[in-house]
Amino acid sequence: MNPLFEQRLGTSIFETMSLAAARHGAINLGQGFPDFGWPEPLLDEAARLLREGSNQYAPSRGLPVLREAVCGFYADRQGLSLAPDQIVVTSGATEAIAATIMAAIEEGDEAIIVAPAYDAYAPLIRQSGGEVREVALRPPEWRLTEEALEAAVTPRTTMLVLNNPHNPTGRLFAAEELAAVATVARAHDLLILADEVWEEVLLTADRFTSMASLAPERTIKIGSAGKIFSLTGWKIGWLAAPAALATTIARAHQYLTFATPPNLQAAVATGLGRPEWLESARADFRRAQRRLADGLQANGWALLPSEATYFQCIDLPRSGMKLRDHQFADFAVGTLKVATIPLSGFYERAPEYGLVRLCFAKSDATIDAAIAAFGRTDALAQEILDTAVKQGVIDDLPWS
Repeated sequence: MNPLFEQRLGTSIFETMSLAAARHGAINLGQGFPDFGWPEPLLDEAARLLREGSNQYAPSRGLPVLREAVCGFYADRQGLSLAPDQIVVTSGATEAIAATIMAAIEEGDEAIIVAPAYDAYAPLIRQSGGEVREVALRPPEWRLTEEALEAAVTPRTTMLVLNNPHNPTGRLFAAEELAAVATVARAHDLLILADEVWEEVLLTADRFTSMASLAPERTIKIGSAGKIFSLTGWKIGWLAAPAALATTIARAHQYLTFATPPNLQAAVATGLGRPEWLESARADFRRAQRRLADGLQANGWALLPSEATYFQCIDLPRSGMKLRDHQFADFAVGTLKVATIPLSGFYERAPEYGLVRLCFAKSDATIDAAIAAFGRTDALAQEILDTAVKQGVIDDLPWS
């Protein structure tokens, strides 16, 4: 194995913590997959299409019926005017991101990412010969400013990657923040890779504003049926872009997965035509977030606001926890039997070490078990200290 390849592409934090959860028999609140929220009629339609529909290669750019359905869905939900030749269907949203970066980034180009950032962005940019420029957001507000974006731009910058709603923080960026992205992109002729997969998982708003409505001429919008319908294992994603750019990205896509399962594509097309199927899921996610937040706060845990996505962040220092995020995550999965995600792994430079992310898209029983495992913060802080003493690692702890 090429050691440089291993250095560039380490194991993702999601894989690491999911494997640890399995090894310790822990509740997995780390990886962001739900155990409710999908429309049962959509599963019935997929099962029917598996028997009655096509099981052979689909057109590389996606079934026409799905590309048309994506256009109709975004016209209805976000007021976007898109045509089918602007849509490319991919095997999951990450493949759409990869194809876009492969098509748009050349050797020596720079791309701006907004950290904490989904951990696929930087490796994909580097694999395409590009360099990463990071704009770091800081808690608790996680505000994105035009000044910070401007400071990151150089003559070699060609792309700005924005994830909104934002994983892992749960932020839903405000209108002035989105306007700042559009302003900087136009001023410097940048493409905007708008990773908007969480667009339907809204906790504090009822409608989503896409970057494609603010800067349509330069935005590549990424969407995910897995997130929209809570069926992450289906791996049906897409991108929407100006037609000529979509064609260029489609050429990269054909050398990645080429095509995506046609029966699932056709089922997703049906689901996108039934937006009423989504309303109960949104209410259920809001209730689950509130259940987890209320239970943790009642036990003394300090939380950051969660406005969208499946995720809730715990502020460890304000909760009285004196371990860094990765130390706490190791303790939680091994001793408390709850897997979390440390946020420091989402930064390139100067990471935040005081936050862990939990996925709340779980059943009441799972949430209640996690709350019970975390218990009261004062008791847990003492348990961490006692465990460290028993293991003989007290000298390594930050407060010793």
